Amino acid sequence: MSLKLLSTKEAAEVLGVSVAFLERDRWAGARVPFVKVGSRAVRYRLADLTNYIERHVFQSTSQSGAHYGR
Repeated sequence: MSLKLLSTKEAAEVLGVSVAFLERDRWAGARVPFVKVGSRAVRYRLADLTNYIERHVFQSTSQSGAHYGR
Protein backbone atom coordinates (compact mmCIF):
# COMPACT_ATOMS: atom_id res chain seq x y z
CA MET A 1 0.00 0.00 0.00
CA SER A 2 1.42 3.35 -1.04
CA LEU A 3 0.37 6.23 1.19
CA LYS A 4 1.58 9.62 0.06
CA LEU A 5 1.64 12.30 2.71
CA LEU A 6 0.95 15.85 1.61
CA SER A 7 2.82 18.92 2.80
CA THR A 8 0.92 21.78 4.40
CA LYS A 9 1.11 23.69 1.11
CA GLU A 10 -0.27 20.73 -0.85
CA ALA A 11 -3.05 20.18 1.71
CA ALA A 12 -3.96 23.87 1.55
CA GLU A 13 -4.27 23.58 -2.24
CA VAL A 14 -6.55 20.54 -1.92
CA LEU A 15 -8.81 22.36 0.55
CA GLY A 16 -8.62 25.70 -1.23
CA VAL A 17 -7.36 27.51 1.87
CA SER A 18 -4.15 29.26 2.84
CA VAL A 19 -1.18 27.65 4.52
CA ALA A 20 -1.79 30.08 7.39
CA PHE A 21 -5.32 28.67 7.83
CA LEU A 22 -3.93 25.17 8.38
CA GLU A 23 -1.21 26.47 10.72
CA ARG A 24 -3.81 28.33 12.81
CA ASP A 25 -6.03 25.24 12.78
CA ARG A 26 -3.21 23.13 14.28
CA TRP A 27 -2.54 25.73 16.98
CA ALA A 28 -6.26 25.93 17.81
CA GLY A 29 -6.85 22.21 18.19
CA ALA A 30 -6.71 20.70 14.71
CA ARG A 31 -10.12 20.26 13.16
CA VAL A 32 -8.22 19.09 10.08
CA PRO A 33 -6.32 15.91 11.09
CA PHE A 34 -2.58 15.89 10.48
CA VAL A 35 0.39 13.56 10.92
CA LYS A 36 3.49 14.59 12.84
CA VAL A 37 6.64 13.14 11.27
CA GLY A 38 9.68 13.47 13.48
CA SER A 39 9.88 16.45 15.78
CA ARG A 40 8.85 19.17 13.33
CA ALA A 41 7.45 17.92 10.03
CA VAL A 42 3.68 18.09 9.58
CA ARG A 43 1.93 16.13 6.83
CA TYR A 44 -1.65 15.43 5.81
CA ARG A 45 -3.26 12.26 4.46
CA LEU A 46 -5.46 12.78 1.42
CA ALA A 47 -8.10 10.49 2.94
CA ASP A 48 -8.31 12.74 6.02
CA LEU A 49 -8.70 15.83 3.85
CA THR A 50 -11.44 14.15 1.82
CA ASN A 51 -13.20 13.10 5.02
CA TYR A 52 -12.94 16.65 6.39
CA ILE A 53 -14.53 18.01 3.21
CA GLU A 54 -17.35 15.45 3.36
CA ARG A 55 -18.10 16.34 7.00
CA HIS A 56 -18.42 20.01 6.05
CA VAL A 57 -20.96 19.80 3.22
CA PHE A 58 -24.16 21.70 4.03
CA GLN A 59 -27.33 22.61 2.19
CA SER A 60 -27.69 26.08 3.72
CA THR A 61 -25.66 28.53 5.79
CA SER A 62 -28.00 28.03 8.75
CA GLN A 63 -26.96 24.35 8.92
CA SER A 64 -23.24 25.03 9.23
CA GLY A 65 -23.36 26.57 12.71
CA ALA A 66 -25.49 23.82 14.21
CA HIS A 67 -23.28 20.97 12.97
CA TYR A 68 -19.84 22.55 13.02
CA GLY A 69 -17.12 20.21 14.22
CA ARG A 70 -19.13 17.01 13.99
